Amino acid sequence: MTMLTGRDAVIEFAVESLETPALTKAQLADLLFDQIGLNKRESKDMIDAFFDLVSQSLVEGNDVKLSGFGNFQIRTKAPRPGRNPRTGESIPIQARRVVTFHASSKLKEQIQAAAGL
Repeated sequence: MTMLTGRDAVIEFAVESLETPALTKAQLADLLFDQIGLNKRESKDMIDAFFDLVSQSLVEGNDVKLSGFGNFQIRTKAPRPGRNPRTGESIPIQARRVVTFHASSKLKEQIQAAAGL
């Protein structure tokens, strides 16, 4: 059971019936359609718009903070020496930007509670 909290309500989504181990954008859109009553096109557009905003913000170098869920941050990794595991040959690894995710304490608590720990 996944819960989204808003200012006025808590919406519960039943995700136990998912066919794959990962929650997809299409499944999120279907949940909006089933649980909230948006039509399928609006549901898909809302999910796409959300992920486009998150992606664009990260591309621009801004962190994304989702209260009660976690933070997506951009980190710049320095160049470093690497090694081809197959041949053992030394190869340089270029500097790059990566996205990291840090779960909020609320999310961590929910995961621990669900695991019975």
